[in-house]
Amino acid sequence: MAKKARIVRYSTEQIAKLPDETDWQRVRATAEDEVERQAEEDSGNLSDGWEQTIILGVPEPKKDIHIRLDAGVLRWFKALGPGYQTRINEVLAAFVKSQQSGAKT
Repeated sequence: MAKKARIVRYSTEQIAKLPDETDWQRVRATAEDEVERQAEEDSGNLSDGWEQTIILGVPEPKKDIHIRLDAGVLRWFKALGPGYQTRINEVLAAFVKSQQSGAKT
């Protein structure tokens, strides 16, 4: 059975109050080649420049809007299961990012 996606939202203040369970001494003691080996084991080779894709900070809150979509488009996203609105947003965000970076569609 597929695991249900569970989105939890925290405020900046709530995040600051969460306990830090990271063993920082162990992290600092881990050699870089071991980090790379573990990363490769977890998700395959990391592409060059992957560090540039990290986004830090609290995302801007989403806006409630009304949008009209083709029935077939909505049906396709809904068929993928819960979270269809998030997926639609991700597709639109990827399109915006590609346009802002000068990529042609």
